[in-house]
Amino acid sequence: MQCRELIEILEKLAPPDCACEWDNIGLLAGRSEKKIKKVLIALDADDIAIDHAIKWGADMLLTHHPLIFTALKKINDTDFITRRLMKLIQNDISYYAMHTNFDAAPGGMAATAAAKLGLSELKVLDPQGMVLIKNEEGEAEIPYGIGMAGSLDHPMTVRELGKRVKDAFQLPFLFIYGEEVQDKPVQWIGISPGSGSSVIKPGLKAGIQVLITGDIGYHNGIDAAANGMTIMDAGHYGLEYLFLDYMEKYIKKETGEKLEICKVDVRFPVTLV
Repeated sequence: MQCRELIEILEKLAPPDCACEWDNIGLLAGRSEKKIKKVLIALDADDIAIDHAIKWGADMLLTHHPLIFTALKKINDTDFITRRLMKLIQNDISYYAMHTNFDAAPGGMAATAAAKLGLSELKVLDPQGMVLIKNEEGEAEIPYGIGMAGSLDHPMTVRELGKRVKDAFQLPFLFIYGEEVQDKPVQWIGISPGSGSSVIKPGLKAGIQVLITGDIGYHNGIDAAANGMTIMDAGHYGLEYLFLDYMEKYIKKETGEKLEICKVDVRFPVTLV
């Protein structure tokens, strides 16, 4: 299989049109015509992932977060970003990133996270538009966007929901903004893996009672609570590492035995002391 063939499969799942305008997705380094047999999946193209790819003999590195966000004027070994790119190119490893297109695509990051919590009656929390999805059942235009809103199977207290979230995602920590509502029953929930500050206003507009996300600042957290919406901050990594298992299963399903898949180990980037 060539790299471009796997890219076609990945973009069937998460069309590039679903990505935010500011994002940088796609084949960021390497050859589209390269023959691939080994694919390493990671959340980030950090030194650990790239060194793992080289040692394992990977032909392709697939990550969620792009290594390149802004224009590069020089590629040398004096900057940690370009140093990583040099390693990838020198070792002939094609590098592909699928970020906000996977976040926003139907059935992508947010929908998968919602399923882990058992949410039903799902709706896009912050709609971005409609996308044409093709599958075995045919073609259909489906709404896409950031985050999902859904209903718990039964009301539970904020405290109980916090425990469910922590257990479902095996989190080492969970910040909850809204201490005064710990025993309040809730059922209509929003979830947006990654940085969720941008979905606070859509969440309030949608009337969700709890927003589960990451990277929430102090003022955003207490202001949301003051407006009646509890925020659970699981950290940026805490809800997004599901990308690893998801993509492994998807690629194996779509390619059968054609590719050997490996994932980096799950490792939370924060230490609690």
